[in-house]
Amino acid sequence: FSLATRPDRRILSYAHNGTRIEVTPSVRGLATIHDKDILIFCISQLMAALNAGRDVSRTLQLKAHDLLMATNRETSGDAYRRLREAFERLAGTRITTNIVTGEHETTTGFGLIESWEIVRKTRGGRMVSVSVTLSDWLYRAVLGRSVLTLSRDYFRLRKPLERRIYELARKHCGRQDSWRVSVDTLLKKSGSASPRRVFRKMLRDMIAAGHLPDYDMEECPGDLIRFSQKTPLVETPP
Repeated sequence: FSLATRPDRRILSYAHNGTRIEVTPSVRGLATIHDKDILIFCISQLMAALNAGRDVSRTLQLKAHDLLMATNRETSGDAYRRLREAFERLAGTRITTNIVTGEHETTTGFGLIESWEIVRKTRGGRMVSVSVTLSDWLYRAVLGRSVLTLSRDYFRLRKPLERRIYELARKHCGRQDSWRVSVDTLLKKSGSASPRRVFRKMLRDMIAAGHLPDYDMEECPGDLIRFSQKTPLVETPP
């Protein structure tokens, strides 16, 4: 997901331990970190249905107003227009990666969502309900429960880098009390295009603001950043 606020038409390539990932945008640009709200909402609906023992499928019927409210967005006409643009970026962004199974390497390509359509409009043309079909890759991750819960305050974070840093802290802290990482590694993991010097300044601004849900951030000697749980984890019986 792009952290840019303007259309990002770069082709992104990553390589690590023999695995390669390439992310190709559409003419609308890469899907952004704010577009990801739509996927988070879809995943939360699927997880709620799975936990309740209801049948699920890759295609979801969503009320646009519910989606906007749940992700802390306005419900103005302009917000519905931006929502449509987000669907277009999500459907247009393509991921290509190589997966090694045994001695065979398979290269596969897929989108974040397979398709979407406006099911119902108001007389003024505003979307009321929308149908979204998730990619098979994303759907299998949900069925395998390979998902993490997020704080509701995540949607109150307006700066793209704050959202990305929160996601990384959420993933890496897990059930640990804290997580230390170098600024260089955090820069690579974040996907930020900022120079190291500018990135470090943005991290210091985040530390000073203290907006991050669930986690405290502090700068440590050795060019390290430490994330720690704001409230101690309490283990509950299974």
